[in-house]
Amino acid sequence: MPHNPKVHAKAQTPDSAAHRLTAWVAGSFVGVAALLVASDLRAQDEVEIIVSHGFNEYGDLKYGADFAHLDYVNPDAPKGGEISVSADGSFDSMNPFATLSGTPGALSSIMFERLMDSTDDEVGSYYCLLCTTIEYPADQAWVIFNLRDDVTFSDGTPMTAEDVIFTHELLITQGTPSFRVAVSDLVPGYEALDEYTVKFTFNPDAPTRGRVSQMANAIVMSKAWFEETGARLDESRLQTSPGTGPYMVDRVDAGRQIIYRRNPDYWGQTQPLMVGRANFDTIRVEYFADSSAGFEAFKAGEFTFRRENSSINWATSYDFPAIRNGWVVQDTLDDGSLPPATGFVFNLRRDKFQDRNIRLALGLMYNGEWTNENLQYGLFQQRASFWENDRLRATGLPEGRELEMLETVRDVLPEQIFTEDAFMPHTSGDRPLDRNNLRRALELMEQAGFTPSADGRLRDADGRTLDVEFLETRQAMDRLITPYIENLQRLGVNAVYTRVDPPQYQARTQSNDFDMLFGGYNTGLQEGTGITQRFGCEDRDDVFNPAGYCSEAFDQLAKFVTAAGDYDEMAAAVQAIDRVMRYDYFMVPTWFLGQNWVAYFDMFEYPENLPEFGLGHLDYWWFNQDKYDALIAAGALR
Repeated sequence: MPHNPKVHAKAQTPDSAAHRLTAWVAGSFVGVAALLVASDLRAQDEVEIIVSHGFNEYGDLKYGADFAHLDYVNPDAPKGGEISVSADGSFDSMNPFATLSGTPGALSSIMFERLMDSTDDEVGSYYCLLCTTIEYPADQAWVIFNLRDDVTFSDGTPMTAEDVIFTHELLITQGTPSFRVAVSDLVPGYEALDEYTVKFTFNPDAPTRGRVSQMANAIVMSKAWFEETGARLDESRLQTSPGTGPYMVDRVDAGRQIIYRRNPDYWGQTQPLMVGRANFDTIRVEYFADSSAGFEAFKAGEFTFRRENSSINWATSYDFPAIRNGWVVQDTLDDGSLPPATGFVFNLRRDKFQDRNIRLALGLMYNGEWTNENLQYGLFQQRASFWENDRLRATGLPEGRELEMLETVRDVLPEQIFTEDAFMPHTSGDRPLDRNNLRRALELMEQAGFTPSADGRLRDADGRTLDVEFLETRQAMDRLITPYIENLQRLGVNAVYTRVDPPQYQARTQSNDFDMLFGGYNTGLQEGTGITQRFGCEDRDDVFNPAGYCSEAFDQLAKFVTAAGDYDEMAAAVQAIDRVMRYDYFMVPTWFLGQNWVAYFDMFEYPENLPEFGLGHLDYWWFNQDKYDALIAAGALR
């Protein structure tokens, strides 16, 4: 049964000595006698205080305060061994927070833990990791984190409230611009109440939803290290600060290899959230020029775990000696997580894409059915929604609460939003160029002022062509993008395909210097204030909003998300937003898998009951020494 661990009591706003009693009560079973004692010591200005080991914005927590371990881990998993994975391209930094400077290495934030941790078998739940309990009033005017007193950084120094406050100040002064603005506005007040207690006070004008969860996600870094080194959060550097997490950097070969080593003195080995997790002694990341080179290296045993994302590889290339000898396992595992909203993204900052008819016409030239059947072996599904799941996807005509929300912005929406089913991707025939879609696209281009000229190019009234550059860095995308480019050229668009190296790609995307690219957005099964950072007008130039999408309707509908009192209200608001954004068509929706394709040398094991929302191969899988020894004896690995 779901467990609601929240303890409701009357308490003085804990800025005084009374907070010490509140913290003591929070760590004990709160009985009637304790409440009576506490009430005698509280002042007249009383508010309802919620004390809990966890937090969920809309519902009950699955795990009670006394849980021993997560349901989906093996609490007896052995520690040891190495798992190695690959990464494409290169890196020149180990600072994951300097998003506008340098290319950070894979997993470079692995050493930093958050105040609270989410789980892979729930939606929107957070449990105390670096804290013992949290306290907050019913209106979430503030939140207090009662920190554990046994947490240490990897250099052996203790973590205290000073480190929490220092990290928060570091992020709001040197973090990404959008984060600085959003969090500074949300959290105008913060303080260390004592050595192991921190309080964050929220802007009363900010949406209630997303306040506590925002700070639950706060990471903690070492104040002493930054003060001693003079390092900045916004600089590219290979040196890393100590973290409280189970792994720390062991060795870095810039651009080629990173090895993370499990901290043998990790403070959280018996913490219920961490039991059965962080099982490998080392995690090694090997870099290769591209995915093709990486695959060849995997076949040769240069790394041991591969998460496949190429349909052609999956369908045709897993027939090599290590597979035939039974040394490598090829497995398809369930994936119930929300797929990223990916596709061909229009840069709406460019004037050429302001007319929706042009975007629709260009989208009609992408043949998803032919691409899947002929280039992807029929293994993928077509994405329609930004939230491709039954919980949050808009369907049919708007009705009920979703319709009520849409009515509040009816004056800025086209009538089709109310009279037509939620916008769906176009369908195409079994040939690369669908003639019916070509005719429709020509009609749309004509409506946008472009007509065919003698040279076959579409030109506007001033004789200008429509020039569109597709930017990409992965060679594996060539075969998927090239047919689309050819169809656009058949339409009369001056379309070109430019593949650049990873540093150039990063520089151009960070400066929004592109027409179209294959990319997208990460969305969640539970949305809050972060939705505005991805799609809101205020952050249209942020790296998290590649299309530069800006809609007055979205900005208004997003307020329903952040003010939602329950999950159904939030879901209705997201469905309304999904409907509007799909109509606005700022991305040509493409494919999603809905499964995990994995291949690994047969020396790893995983729990039988893998959770719905996680694969966990670097987290709660483990190493089998006997199987490894057998592979070595057989010559499978060196």
